[in-house]
Amino acid sequence: MTNPVLAFVFPGQGSQQIGMLAEAAEAFPEISATFSQASSVLGYDLWDLCQNGAQEDINLTERTQPLLLTASVALYRAWQAQGGVTPARMAGHSLGEWSALVCAGVLQFEDAVRLVRERGRLMQEAVPAGEGAMAAVIGLDDQAVEDACASAAEGGVVTAVNYNSPGQVVIAGGAAAVARAIDACKAAGAKRALPLPVSAPFHTELMRPAAEKLAPQIEATVFRAPEIPVIHNVHAKPEADPSAIKALMVEQIYSPVRWTACVQAMAEAGTAQLVECGPGKVLAGLAKRIDRSLTAHNIETPAQMSEAVKSTAQ
Repeated sequence: MTNPVLAFVFPGQGSQQIGMLAEAAEAFPEISATFSQASSVLGYDLWDLCQNGAQEDINLTERTQPLLLTASVALYRAWQAQGGVTPARMAGHSLGEWSALVCAGVLQFEDAVRLVRERGRLMQEAVPAGEGAMAAVIGLDDQAVEDACASAAEGGVVTAVNYNSPGQVVIAGGAAAVARAIDACKAAGAKRALPLPVSAPFHTELMRPAAEKLAPQIEATVFRAPEIPVIHNVHAKPEADPSAIKALMVEQIYSPVRWTACVQAMAEAGTAQLVECGPGKVLAGLAKRIDRSLTAHNIETPAQMSEAVKSTAQ
């Protein structure tokens, strides 16, 4: 059964923590089964890594991406097993868009694990460590951030890359240009402009070589029309054609994440309730800043899962 006012959203990098989903794994067999499936593709024990590894190990991009994909898909499978209703639409933040596509039936989970591991590796390789940077800007409108980046570029690359909520934008590019843009944003009146602990400038033109290398692998993978509409990061619209979805997932690597527009599009389509399907509460928090009428749920723990299943039942 589909709930017409329910949307699922899937988090991206930054939500990973050592020990995540431990409580859920005790309650839901789908967690360990999904992690085992991913481990067989990756060639290492992903569950052991995220329970017993070091934070710096799971922060390596080529490990973070399959880890978060697996966590989100595992929770969605647990949701289904608990009798949770089917959402009317989905969206994922950056890497989370791959989780949405798997849960919407666009591609097989194992294929997605392979692709996002490679996506992470290529994105990290595209810019040598230390040469790229990202920073969060709080308290400026989008245009002011864009203007600050334009004035700070000085022939380098620095652009707005994550439009996360009104007044919260992430910028990225070359390290020196980002440092200049941080100063420019502060001068323009930003409440805060602070570097993020990320070494690669994701969603900038500097990622285009990674996209071009990943494109043939995406093209060779079977994609199907989505069973549930997915709102895409690149243009904040759904797409039904598998070939067009493949092109969007290549473009997404070097294009801004228009998250504010994605959430607004879901609200305009009738969404009143969101479930954040993955570790952490980042997207639930952003949703309330974007549209206060939205009710957001998390399902990371058995108690949260039970409450969300009941609250969204038709």
